This record gives sequence, structure tokens and C-alpha cells, in this order.
Amino acid sequence: MKTLYGIAVLAGTIIGAGLFSLPYITSVVGVEIILGYLFLLGGVSILIHYFLGEVSLKTPDYLRLPGFAKHHLGKKAQKIAYLSGITGMMGAVLAYIILGGEFLQRLLSPFLGGGNLEYTTIYFAVSALFIFFGIRAISKLEFWGIVAFLFFLFLTFMRGFEQIELGNLFLGRGEGLEVFLPYGAILFALWGGALVPEIEEMLGKEGEKRKLRVVIPSGIILSIFISILFIVIVLGITGEHVMENALVGLESYLGNSIASLMLVFGLVVIFTSVITIGLTVKKILWYDLGLSKNISWALACFVPFSLYLAGVKDFIVVIGVVGAVMIAIDAILILFMYEKIRSKKVRLITYPLIFVFVVGIIYEVVYFFL
Repeated sequence: MKTLYGIAVLAGTIIGAGLFSLPYITSVVGVEIILGYLFLLGGVSILIHYFLGEVSLKTPDYLRLPGFAKHHLGKKAQKIAYLSGITGMMGAVLAYIILGGEFLQRLLSPFLGGGNLEYTTIYFAVSALFIFFGIRAISKLEFWGIVAFLFFLFLTFMRGFEQIELGNLFLGRGEGLEVFLPYGAILFALWGGALVPEIEEMLGKEGEKRKLRVVIPSGIILSIFISILFIVIVLGITGEHVMENALVGLESYLGNSIASLMLVFGLVVIFTSVITIGLTVKKILWYDLGLSKNISWALACFVPFSLYLAGVKDFIVVIGVVGAVMIAIDAILILFMYEKIRSKKVRLITYPLIFVFVVGIIYEVVYFFL
């Protein structure tokens, strides 16, 4: 039973903002390319999470990635892990703020009026309030919110089955540098590294902890399957009219009731995720770096929102940068730690992967910033 729950928790954590970007990206590059990325990066993601699980089993309990890095690689690696982890999670919070504001606007503006800034500010304010008080029960709401979202995704599939045009999956051409667009977004969409130590502790005794080797690939494979199903449903129905955040615009095809329910449960999923991530950033700043509780809360919440107000509002760019740069740095640290607990023989696996991640970081920086 613990194994099944571990799989559900890992898949539930992975399924989030990144999922909502995939139909639009598929419309740009085509289904063949997106499937290639999902399977290749899915395999890489399984390896990295598996390696992290092995590192977790070889490290004292109640540590997380920065603690792992210090234990196996030293203080410099710990500082890098803090920087990449905090920056990456703040970027994820920003992505959820962008997405949450758009979902909320789509749900309420037909009745109340108002623009995107107002609804994004409301979404941010409520999220910041929950992060300030540290609502612990949010994890259970996250689990059941995802279950409900998947249920309504199935209903959407049944309701819109006759409207699905498989030809819509092949709209994209994937010309030039566009073929690299899915890289960072899919890394973001398949990343659940923060939960691996949590699941390892949840599994309990040493024999149970070995079930990580079942939980990790099963959770990621389940996430890939759900991602493919989501792409087929949304892009198959909306075609060239698909939006960057996927769910917006479905009412034109499925009617207001089904589309609104999808938006509601999509909003629940991303709301619980932003609380979880925001609380994690707050606690790292508070417990690990020694800042005061209130300053830690303010930084965790207002730095991402300030970036939004400064004009960083492109959802695809944000998750691409977080995935290809910050998550890649975490993955590189995990590969070095895995090599440390094993032997130099694993370099045949770790070094090529490190090379891929470094190239991805360089590409993302050049593509989006230069």
C-alpha cells in the first residue's frame, strides 16, 4: 500500500504547471518531436530520480538536496544547491502565479469584469496568505485535487471524443531552433526531485525504502502517460486555437460547464502546488539560511510577484528557463553525488548526461537572453 501511495504522491507532485504548457508546445513542434522528448527526457528523468533515491539511501535522514550536496561534495556544492534550488523554486512560484491569474480571470471575469493584473494580484495575495500561516493540510488537498482533476480530464475526453482531430497533433513543423523549445519545459514537467527524500522517509524501514526503485519509474511513467493523454485531448480538440496555458479556450468546444470545472480543478492543482513550493522556499530561507520568519516569507512570495510586475509574464519562457537551467544544475549535482557513492565506472553514464545538461543550460541562456 505504501508503494502505491508513494507512486501517487510522486506523480501528483510532478503533474503541475508544466503539464499545461505541453499542448501549445506540441502545436509548435509537432507530436513526433514532443513524443521523442517525452520518452528520451522521461528516461533521463527516471535515471536522475533513481540516482537521487540511491543518494538518499546513503545519506542520513531528514536532509534535502543542499544537505546531500554538503555531505557528499562539500560546502561549495551545498551553496550551489541552495542557489539553484531557491532560484528554481522562486521561478516555479512565478510560473504558478502567471498561470493562476489567467485561470482565475477566465473563471470570474465573465461575471465580475476586470483584467489579468487584478486577478493575478488576488491569486498572489491569497497564496501569500496561506504561505505566511503555513497551512499543513494543503498536502492532502493537493492529492485529492489532482485525483479530481484527472477524473474531470477523463470526463473531458469522453465529452470531447468525437471532436478530437488527430490531424491537429501534427500542426507543428519544428523548424530551426524551435525543435529545442520542449527541452526545458519537459524537464520542468517531469521533475519531482524534491519529493524523493520525502517518499524515502515515508516508506519507513530499510526494506520498504528499497521500494523507491519501483516508486520512481512508476510515478514518472504514469506522469508521461497522463501528459500524452492531456496533449491528445486538448490539442486534438482545439487545434491551432490552443492557448499557452492549455485549458483557456476549451469552453468554445466543450461548453462552459465542463470547461469551467476543468479550470476549477486545474486552479486547485496549481494553487496547492504554489503553496507547497512557497512554504519550502520560506523554510529554506528561515531554517537553513537563518533569516527571520517574516523576511523569509516576504522573499519567497514577493520576489516572484515583483518579477511578474516587472514584465516577466511569459509562462513558456519561465518554465523553460527553470527546467533547462535550475533543474539541470540540481541534476548535475545529483550525478556527481551518485558517482561519489558508487565508483568511477559510472562515469560512462554520468558524464554524457552532465554534458547534455551543460549544453542545455548554454542553449537556454543564449536562446532566451542573448
